[in-house]
Amino acid sequence: MGYYDSHTTRSQSQRGKRPRTGLTAFLAAMAGALIVVFSIPILASNGFLPYEVVPKTAGNEEAVETMTESQEEAAESLQGVNVAVSSEVTEAVDRVNDAVVGVVNIRQSSGGGFWERGGEGTGSGVVYKKEGDNAFIVTNQHVIENAQEIDVTLSDGSRIPAELVGEDQLTDLAVLKVEADKVDTVAEFGNSDTLRPGEPAIAIGNPLSFEGSVTLGIISAVERSLPVDLSGNGQPDWNAEVLQTDAAINPGNSGGALINIEGQVIGINSMKIAQQSVEGIGFAIPTAIAIPVIEDLEEFGEVRRPQMGVMIRSLQEIPSFHWHDTLGLPEDVTGGVYVEGTTEGSPAAEAGMREGDVIVALDGEEVRDTHDLRKFLYTEKSIGDTVDVTFYRNGEEQQVEMTLEQQIF
Repeated sequence: MGYYDSHTTRSQSQRGKRPRTGLTAFLAAMAGALIVVFSIPILASNGFLPYEVVPKTAGNEEAVETMTESQEEAAESLQGVNVAVSSEVTEAVDRVNDAVVGVVNIRQSSGGGFWERGGEGTGSGVVYKKEGDNAFIVTNQHVIENAQEIDVTLSDGSRIPAELVGEDQLTDLAVLKVEADKVDTVAEFGNSDTLRPGEPAIAIGNPLSFEGSVTLGIISAVERSLPVDLSGNGQPDWNAEVLQTDAAINPGNSGGALINIEGQVIGINSMKIAQQSVEGIGFAIPTAIAIPVIEDLEEFGEVRRPQMGVMIRSLQEIPSFHWHDTLGLPEDVTGGVYVEGTTEGSPAAEAGMREGDVIVALDGEEVRDTHDLRKFLYTEKSIGDTVDVTFYRNGEEQQVEMTLEQQIF
C-alpha cells in the first residue's frame, strides 16, 4: 500500500532532460487555442458536437426579436384587461352622470337682503323622470330642510330654480321639480332587492362642491338597520333600512346616485359614519324603499301613513321605579310604549285611551318601544285598517280596537 504523488513521479521521469523555456510553452498554448477555434465550426457542421454553433450577431437579433414579440403579447393582454374594466365603469357613469345635479339650499343671511348658500344644505340630486313641462329630482330631505329657496346646478354648470314637491323626514327623501327643457338626461332606477354583497357600486355626486365626482367601490351589505333620532331626545324614533357601501361618500354626496355596473340607480346616497377611526362605511337608501316614497310625494306632497293619534315615548325613557310604583306594571313587563296624550278626535281618543296607558302589543305582536309601534303601523297596516291594541292601565291589562286614520309625520 503506497501513496500517489504526481510531483515525485514527474520529477523522476524528467530527470536528466532539458527543461522547456517559457517562450516555447507560450507558443504551444497559442497553437492549441487556434486549432480549437478553427476546428469547432468544422466539427459542429459535420454533427460531431452535441450543440449548434450560432454566430453572435444572429443570436442577438433572434433574442431581441423574441423578446419584442413576448413583450408585445404581454402588453396587448394587459391593455385588453384595462380597457374591459374601464369601459364598463365609464359607460355606466356616462349613462347617468348628466342626470346627477347639485342641490343648493338657499337661506337669507342675517345681514338682510342678500342670499347665501347654507353649507349644511348643499348636496346632490338625481333626475329620475321627465313629464310634460317638468323634470323631477329626488334628493335627501336634510339637504333641503328649512330652505327658503332651492336652486339646482345642472351638469353644464347652469343654475336654475327648483320647486319643492314634497318631503319625508322619516325616510330622508324629498322630491323637487324643475323646467324640463333644461334637462337632457334622466336616470333609470334599478332593483335594489337583487343586490348581493361584493357587487360593484359607483357613487356620483358633488362632495365638497366638486361637481360630478365619481367614486368606485362595492356593496358591502344589503340589509343594514340604523337607528334614527328624529326628535333629538337621544332615543331612536325609526330604524333606517339602508345599503352599505365602501364607495367614498363625503359631505355634498347626500342625495346623489349610487349606481350599479349597468348605470342604473340602486340607491340614494344618504349618510356615512364620520369617525376618525372609521373608513369606507357609507350608506344609501335602496330604491325598493325610495320608489314608493317618491310616488307618494309626487301624488300627495307627503307620505300617507296610518296613525293612532297618540303622543308616545318608549317605556325605557321612564325611570324604572315608576314602572311598578306609579304605573302599576307587572314584573314580567320589560318594555312598551307610554302614552303621553291623545289627539282630540283621533282613533285612540275615540277608543278611550288616555295619558298614562302603556301599550304592549298590536294585533298580538309585542311592542317594546316607539320604533316597534311605528314599524308595525307603517309596514303592516294601511289607512282605514283596524288594529287591536293591548295596553296596561293602573296595572290592569286591557284591549281596544280602533280604525287607523291618515298621519302626516
